[in-house]
Amino acid sequence: MAGHEIPEPVDRKRLADSPAVPEAAADARQECDPAFKHGVVVGFDGSLSSERALAYAVGMAHRSGSGLIIVHVANRLPTTVWAGCEPPVFVDVPDQRTEVLGLELACADHLSEIPWILVERGGDICHELEEVGQEYEADAIVVGSTHGLVGRIFGSVAGRLARRAERPVVVIP
Repeated sequence: MAGHEIPEPVDRKRLADSPAVPEAAADARQECDPAFKHGVVVGFDGSLSSERALAYAVGMAHRSGSGLIIVHVANRLPTTVWAGCEPPVFVDVPDQRTEVLGLELACADHLSEIPWILVERGGDICHELEEVGQEYEADAIVVGSTHGLVGRIFGSVAGRLARRAERPVVVIP
């Protein structure tokens, strides 16, 4: 089971299309693999701080005997498509970085001892990490700290996530 990708645990269209009944949401959550339920979510983008967060999350998942949910929030590049007289359409161009990260992770020795999956999302990093945490009923979210000018100006992902998350957030320096 370790070292491969599986699809996202919840089909968002089915939840959106289903009537607002709590049983429908509970049934959808049960579809996720039991190895990853109550697992550890870690944000990973290949940076040095995210590699440190991944190493900590691997140890945390190993100690708790749970699975590791590695989340890469891809950069979606809005592209305008002009179709004659009709208004422009915005198309999401997927970030190819997720595929490269998946291959790197598949070759990583430290991930061979625990079950893990790579989940790709697009959008706001904080929102997507918390959403994946809710879908898998994660015990914790692990992220690396942001250093530099961008984090000081816009606020770090770790700080924003710690303020809004409904589960423990572990920030690795």
